[in-house]
Amino acid sequence: MESRLAKRACGLFLFPLVVLAFVRFSAADNSASSGSGSVAETAHMQIARASHSSTLLPDGKVLIAGGFGGSGTENNPFRSTEIYDPRTGNFQPTGNMSIGRSGHTATLLKNGKVLIAGGWTGRYNLRRSAELYDPTTGIFTPTGDMVIERAGNTAALLADGRVLVAGGEDRGENALASAEVYDPSTGKFARTGDMTEPRGEATATALRNGKVLVVGGGSGHYPSQNVYRSAELYDPATGKFTSTGQMTVGRHKHAAVLLASGKVLVVGGSDNRDWHGEYSSAEIYDPATAAFSATGTMSTSRFKLPYAAALLDNRTVLVAGGGSFAEVYDEVKGSFSKVEGTLGAAWFFASATVLPDGKTLITGGYAETGGELPSTARAWIYRP
Repeated sequence: MESRLAKRACGLFLFPLVVLAFVRFSAADNSASSGSGSVAETAHMQIARASHSSTLLPDGKVLIAGGFGGSGTENNPFRSTEIYDPRTGNFQPTGNMSIGRSGHTATLLKNGKVLIAGGWTGRYNLRRSAELYDPTTGIFTPTGDMVIERAGNTAALLADGRVLVAGGEDRGENALASAEVYDPSTGKFARTGDMTEPRGEATATALRNGKVLVVGGGSGHYPSQNVYRSAELYDPATGKFTSTGQMTVGRHKHAAVLLASGKVLVVGGSDNRDWHGEYSSAEIYDPATAAFSATGTMSTSRFKLPYAAALLDNRTVLVAGGGSFAEVYDEVKGSFSKVEGTLGAAWFFASATVLPDGKTLITGGYAETGGELPSTARAWIYRP
């Protein structure tokens, strides 16, 4: 919820937001492009959204679901959804969800349907309900309830087709250590082992060995919240989490992407100061050694980008959230390079979805604008 997002994530802290915006745009203007592709605006979404989900469907279209319209509207998250068609370059409405959601997860199942789970449904309000989107009908239908209501949770598709849902926050914004697994064959959620730490705003990445890496996140309330360096692995065979390596710094509201090598890139985020503790740093987790190591530094600091980084067809990673420009990470070089073109503002809780033709759709988010936090309906296409 942005009312709490406004408390825990944006604001109302020590410095005017307009000053932060000025610093952010200055950093963008001083960065030099290095030929890592380009980004340009495309058709707008039907409505302005942030903290929405964006899911590539089997037919190559993209499902955009839920979110909220910006500061002052976060208590009324959207039920509405829309479809982006790469063939026409346009967005069109599709079926509504049963309830409004923001900060939820959307997972493409092996049967082609999309599982929507968790999320804020209103002011200090959560529900246990989950639902399925069927691309063949354009309709959402209820599925089994989650064991625990949660928002800001993570989700990862397991090798056997089930979905791990872990952590997040309860309606009091208390971080959760609990986790559960959704089984598409039964349509039910079942409790699994708890994480070693309660984690909100963490990331979950399915590894090639079938385990899931959960990284960072935090617990507690600003300004005394704890932000973790720790990470842990979920083993579907045992249903248990075990600790793994420590990051170089504690991060939450970051992004994590499985690389072509099987390692995991962890990028951006912030420490417990939120807007005053954003990172430009990144690091790599190596499953073979269970260790994190620092890698190249981005051209600008970024946070609130969990779904705005994506692995590209050329085995590089596009980072498109939390900054007024995008950049690309090259694992071989271990460095970031700026993408030509601008996003116009630093968009938070935006999304990035790689399309079948190798381009990437970037949608929505909200920005700092003179003390306001409006979401946008704007969308962009990144071309490698």
